[in-house]
Amino acid sequence: MTASQPPTTAAELRGAGLRVTAARVALLETVRHGDHLDVEAIASGVRERVGHISLQAVYDALHALTTAGLIRRIEPAGSPARFEGRVGDNHHHVLCRSCGAVADVDCAVGDAPCLTASEDHGFAIDEAEVIYWGVCPACSTVSSS
Repeated sequence: MTASQPPTTAAELRGAGLRVTAARVALLETVRHGDHLDVEAIASGVRERVGHISLQAVYDALHALTTAGLIRRIEPAGSPARFEGRVGDNHHHVLCRSCGAVADVDCAVGDAPCLTASEDHGFAIDEAEVIYWGVCPACSTVSSS
């Protein structure tokens, strides 16, 4: 018996109904190997891999990949949008108020939505976004010094 190989990035793009381009492959790999990157960091990572790409092309590709469910966009209040490759599970985030660091937090409940709205106004709620705010250990150390 042979172990099955994970699909290539190109195969994942095709499977999501997206055209495979060098920029999309580079973008998806940059997001997946990054840590909650903003658009500027993603553009920089893509440029390191494929050369010039316009910021508009990066935004367009991010939109397509997010819509296809290959990446996830998070938009913490007062912060630029960030993107991550962890999709398909119910997890949340913790953000540092001082430096902006972001980390994943597994959901304590497990199933989406993990919160029950006090009033759903007739909506069929399927997701609740939770963002924990605080100060990361590095910033706590600096502020207590």
